[in-house]
Amino acid sequence: MKMKFLLICAVFVIAACATAPKSAEQKMALKGDADAALTKAEATDWTLKELARAAYGVAVFPSVGKGGFGLGGAYGQGILYEQGDFVGYCDLAQASIGFQIGGQSYTEIIVFENKQAVDFFKSGNLAFDAQVTAVALKSGASANAKYSKGVAIFTMDEGGLMYEASVGGQKFGYQPR
Repeated sequence: MKMKFLLICAVFVIAACATAPKSAEQKMALKGDADAALTKAEATDWTLKELARAAYGVAVFPSVGKGGFGLGGAYGQGILYEQGDFVGYCDLAQASIGFQIGGQSYTEIIVFENKQAVDFFKSGNLAFDAQVTAVALKSGASANAKYSKGVAIFTMDEGGLMYEASVGGQKFGYQPR
C-alpha cells in the first residue's frame, strides 16, 4: 500500500508539467519532432505504417526522458493524430519504484484501434499499469501486435543507459489543438 501511495504521488508531481508547449515555436518544433519520430519508426518497422494508417488514432511521444535511482520517473510531450489529422497535444508521466539507476530517452507510439479508445485517451482517464507491455520496434515487430482494450504501444530506444527492475505506471494528459 505504501508503494502504491508513493507511485501515485510521484505521478502527480511529474504530471504537473504542461501538456502543450507554451510558445508557437515550441509547438511547431514538437509537431515536427513527432512527425519525424513517426517516419523513423515506420522506416524501422515497415508494418507499423500499415497498422498506424488503419488505426483510428495515433499518439506520438518523440522523446520521453526517464531516470531513476530507487524511485524513478519519466515525462514526455507528444502529438495526437485522429484519422490522420493533428488534433492536439498530449503528455505522459511515469513513476516507478524498485531497483533502477541511470537515465534514458525513448520514443513512445500509442496506436488506438477505434474512436472509443481515442476518446478514453482524450478524457485523461487512460493509465497503464506495470502489466502493460510495449513492443520494441524492429523490422516486422508490429505485424504481430495485439490491441489490449483498443490500444497497442510501441517504443524505440533513443539513447542512454538504465538498469531497471521496477514496477510503475503511466498516466496521460490531453489538450486540444
